Parts: sequence; structure tokens; C-alpha cells
Amino acid sequence: MPSKIILEQKQQAVADLAAKLKNSVSGVLVNYQGITVEDDTAMRKALREAGVKYMVVKNSLTGRACDEVGFGDMKQYLKGMTAIAISETDAVAPAKVLKKYADKVESFKILAGYLDGAVIDDKTVVELADIPNKETLIAKFLGSIQSPVYGLARALQAVAKKQEAPAAE
Repeated sequence: MPSKIILEQKQQAVADLAAKLKNSVSGVLVNYQGITVEDDTAMRKALREAGVKYMVVKNSLTGRACDEVGFGDMKQYLKGMTAIAISETDAVAPAKVLKKYADKVESFKILAGYLDGAVIDDKTVVELADIPNKETLIAKFLGSIQSPVYGLARALQAVAKKQEAPAAE
């Protein structure tokens, strides 16, 4: 039986993780086995720069936190060496960064994730990672809006030039 102090520490760790899960827009659960220290350091730096919190937490504590916030379906993936990446602002950031390393390191695996309060499988996480970033999507959208306007402007300019040309007699 664990001592009262250890039990309180574990309860606090579960409460802290549950609060982070509750206040986030998305998260990704990975099996980090086989990643080198160099790759792990680079990955953690990329996650920090993207505003993502990356934590290695005991599976039992992660499972309890998942139960508290309604992500009980994620408990089935909590086997082996797992870590969780959580983003409070960018729903795509954890998936993008972790997919890069999952592609690079064969034994590093994306297990599952959550988005908009629902647990998603590894295939959905990979699809999420393949979405272009916000700036690219905005640029594509603006380009598609501007294209018809440019076409209209060219047509009007051609009509104006034709009317300005002296009539041939």
C-alpha cells in the first residue's frame, strides 16, 4: 500500500494532466520507443516552438486522467513506452511534428489522439498532420477568391482598349 504522501502526489499528477487535457484543443499519444536522444531533443524543441506540451507520464496515471475528461477510449493504447503531446491553441501542431518523427524513426509510432473532445485513431491523426498549415490555407483561399476578380479586370481592360482604339475607315 503506497504511503499517503505518494498517493496524494499521484492524485495531484492525475488532476494536473486532466486539467491540461480538458483545456487543450488536441493531443496525440505516441510510443516513443527507439527514438535516439538526438532525435528526441530535436523533436521536443520543435514541439516547444509549436506551442505543444510533450510529457512522458505513467500509463496508469494517463489512463485515470483520460477517464476524468471522457477520453476512456484512449486507455486501450496505453501500453509500453508512451508519451502525450498536447496543444492548447493549434489543433494540427502536435500531429504535424510527431508525424515527421514517426516517418523518420520506424519504431516511433503514433497510437491515437483526440480532437474536439473525441478520441481519434492513428490514421485520423496522420490525416490531420497532412492538412496544410493555416497560412497556406488562407493563401489558397485568397488566391481562389482573387482569380475571378483578376479575370474580370482583364476582360474590362480589353473592352476599354478596344473602345479607345481609333475606328478604321
